[in-house]
Amino acid sequence: MSHAPKRFDFSIPVRINLYSDTQSKPTPGMKQAMLDAEVGDEQGGSDPTVWQLCDRVAALLGKEAAMFLPSGTMCNQVAIATHCRPGDEILAHEGAHIQSSEGGAPGAISGVLIKGLTGDRGQFSAATLEEAIRPVSRYSPPQKLVEVEQTANKGGGACWPVIALREVAAAAHRHGMAVHMDGARLMNAAVALSVPASEIVADCDTVWLDFTKGLGAPLGAVLAGSADFIGQAWRWKQRLGGSMRQGGMNAAACVYALDHHIDRLAEDHANAASLARGMAQIPGITVETPETNLVFFDTRGTGVMVSVSDTWRGRACLHLDVTATMVDDAITVMRGVLQGS
Repeated sequence: MSHAPKRFDFSIPVRINLYSDTQSKPTPGMKQAMLDAEVGDEQGGSDPTVWQLCDRVAALLGKEAAMFLPSGTMCNQVAIATHCRPGDEILAHEGAHIQSSEGGAPGAISGVLIKGLTGDRGQFSAATLEEAIRPVSRYSPPQKLVEVEQTANKGGGACWPVIALREVAAAAHRHGMAVHMDGARLMNAAVALSVPASEIVADCDTVWLDFTKGLGAPLGAVLAGSADFIGQAWRWKQRLGGSMRQGGMNAAACVYALDHHIDRLAEDHANAASLARGMAQIPGITVETPETNLVFFDTRGTGVMVSVSDTWRGRACLHLDVTATMVDDAITVMRGVLQGS
C-alpha cells in the first residue's frame, strides 16, 4: 500500500484555504529577499545568510547557538537523537506531534520510547510529570528527556503559561532530565501571551522555531540550544541529510519573516476568534474558543460529516493568506451548506 500523498486536483478552485498555516505562500517581498540573498555552502559553513539567521534566532530565543534545518520534524529528530541514546524514554503529552505525526521517527531513528502523559489542552502539569517518573532501575528505560509543545496543536492551539513551563522544567531538571520544546508555533504563543519568546523558553534546554507555518516561509526551521549541544547535533544534521548547499536563499525568507511576519500573527489570532464566533452561531456546530490561530470544532450536531484529524474534531487554521473578509465569506459558505442540508 502506497503512503505517498494523492496528487491534488488543481481543477478544483480553492478560494479560502483553512487547511493549515503550512499552506501560506511566500509574499512578493519574501521572494525578492530570497533572490537578493548572499549565499555560500551551508554544509561547509560559508553561507553568510544562514549564519545571520542562526544568530538572529539564537538571540531571539536566548540560547547560545542555533542551526538551520529543512523542517521542524527534522529539528525534533535531531534534538531527540542528540539528547538520547537507544533504549531511553521521553516523557511527552499523549497528543504530542512526536508521538502522533512523525512516522514513528523517535523509535526508528533514535531507538527511544515515548511515555504519553495526560492533561487538558495538550499540556501536562509538573505533578503529572512527577507521577510518571520512576526510580532509577536496570529494569526500566532511562528517562532522559521531557518534551513540550508550544502551542499545543491538538490542545486547540493552546499556549503553555510561562509559570507552568517553569514548573515542568524544574521537575525535569531535578530528576536529571533535559527539556526540549517543539516550538512550531512558538511565536504565536509569544504574541498571544505578550511575553518575549526568550522568556517562554528560558528553562528549556533546546527549542526550535518553525518558519513554514504562521511566519510564511517556504522551507526551514531553526533548532537552538547551548553551543556544545548544537555542535554535537551537527553530526545528526549530517546523518539525516539536513546539511544544505546554497541554503541562504531559504534562510533569507526566514530572516524576512522575522522582520515582517511576527507582529502580524495577531491578525491571524483575531481572524480565528472571528471565525469561531461566526461558526458558533451556526446551529449544530460546537466550537472551542481559540487562543491563537487554530479553531477546533465539532459538526456532529449538524448531521454533516467532515474530514477530521482525530475523532470528531475538525480544525480550521488561520494564516498569512486568509483575510478578515475571507473569514466572513467562509462563515457564509458554511451556513449556506448547512441550510441546504
